[in-house]
Amino acid sequence: MTTPNVKVYSGRLCTYCNAAKRLLDSKGVKYQEVLIDDDQNVREEMEKLSGRTSVPQIFIGDTHVGGFDDLAELNREGKLNAMLGLE
Repeated sequence: MTTPNVKVYSGRLCTYCNAAKRLLDSKGVKYQEVLIDDDQNVREEMEKLSGRTSVPQIFIGDTHVGGFDDLAELNREGKLNAMLGLE
């Protein structure tokens, strides 16, 4: 099974962003990190795509997962591996 593209909009000093990246790293998933700290256009893009203003905002393929809490919940429910193409 092919792993979909994973994109993480994050901030440099965001502890939830770091936790989300650690979870993805623990699964061996490659992801694109998009820092919003210094680019208002990137922040606006994230807000438009997610409907949220906080980071992280995580996308797996075309699916907006949400933030770290949402990602961790999918993992606890056993759904994350399937979304990542690991099953």
